[in-house]
Amino acid sequence: MLLEICTNSFQSAKNAQDAGAHRIELCQELSVGGITPSYGLIKQVIENLKIPVFVLIRPRSGNFIYSDDEFKIMTRDIELCKKLGCHGIVSGVLNSIQTIDIERTKVLIELSKPLSFTFHRAFDEVANPEDALRQLIDLDVTRVLTSGQQSTAIKGLELLNQLKQLANGRITILPGSGINAKNANCFKVAGFTEIHASASSVIQQENSLFSKPQTVSNVQKIKAILDAI
Repeated sequence: MLLEICTNSFQSAKNAQDAGAHRIELCQELSVGGITPSYGLIKQVIENLKIPVFVLIRPRSGNFIYSDDEFKIMTRDIELCKKLGCHGIVSGVLNSIQTIDIERTKVLIELSKPLSFTFHRAFDEVANPEDALRQLIDLDVTRVLTSGQQSTAIKGLELLNQLKQLANGRITILPGSGINAKNANCFKVAGFTEIHASASSVIQQENSLFSKPQTVSNVQKIKAILDAI
């Protein structure tokens, strides 16, 4: 089973590599669900680490319905990621009626080629997940990151299993949210081939009046998940 770690900084990415994770999703601002990382962060990770890097393309927090200007930013960020040598793109667009924006998502997929394309957790907001999965299969999406439309993947395991059965090998179902060393093996037993986790710890910065807690991928937690699977 493959373990993807969601990383929000260079240190988190390095910790994921040092712990033996198979791949990272690189983003920033995990507290709001993640947004596109900076050019400098992507370049630093690609040039200094060897772990495969998938980059989140999300221009802001909030919903997944984007203006023309925001969509243009997304296309330019994908072009930049390809030039920098990233290994995959994580993105997606919805319509206001809780369905996949097929035309815009198709543009992102085509622009990402030949890189792997993951439709992110916008999937968990669609009204009909079965119909949405069929659409993603038709669009030739590589995988879909989802918690089974629940707060955690373990709570959404019933729907995740239904989606995996519907996918029938045509698209990878990537369970994510709340996966840890205690429950990771449940997904392996259920037949999933990949899982997504942050495996992070909150570090309180000291000796600074304005410092806030920092979330960083934890080497020991990642190793524990790997041991479990």
